[in-house]
Amino acid sequence: MPELNIRGGGAAREVELIARIGAGDRKAFEELYNLYHRRMARFLTRLTRRYDIAEEVINDTFWVVWRKARTFRGDSQPSTWILGIAYRKARNAFRSSARLAHQNLAAEPAPLTSEAPADIEELRDWLGRALAQLPVEQRLAVQLCYELGHSCEEIAAIMNCPVNTVKTRLFHARAKLKTLLPQLASPASIAARVRAPDPAAPPPRESP
Repeated sequence: MPELNIRGGGAAREVELIARIGAGDRKAFEELYNLYHRRMARFLTRLTRRYDIAEEVINDTFWVVWRKARTFRGDSQPSTWILGIAYRKARNAFRSSARLAHQNLAAEPAPLTSEAPADIEELRDWLGRALAQLPVEQRLAVQLCYELGHSCEEIAAIMNCPVNTVKTRLFHARAKLKTLLPQLASPASIAARVRAPDPAAPPPRESP
């Protein structure tokens, strides 16, 4: 299945699908879900490193799309409307998970599924760990900007905030990432991760 360009020229088709969904068309709903699922899953797991949370956010988002499709009037791009719903669901899910785990959403490292070279995967791992240490709004703004390619004006519409607020969040996020990434790439940090026990591994057996 071709990957969706969320910002691209499929807006007219998506408007048609949303109109059909508003009339109760389940096939249109399935098509729209499939169009968005892959990019949204990658976007969300880069933020949370938790596939269960990503799937929860996607399912909650499209449940709202199913229920609210008839209210969509085309005042914004379909992607802006859908990602605005996803943003609110993700923000709530991330905060809830952080309160429960106290680990800022980095409890489970995402498995490496790409065939990219090891050094690229390592860089992605550092970026994922650094993003996990940012406040939720900054993390989402960074990914909307650099992962999905939205402008500050589009992000402001998705986040329902002033454009200057988006610019401020991106400014502070970039400043923090400049500090965090070298720390994560330091030999001491790498060695600590190598020595860290696998939480899924069984405990060592005691000697008799």
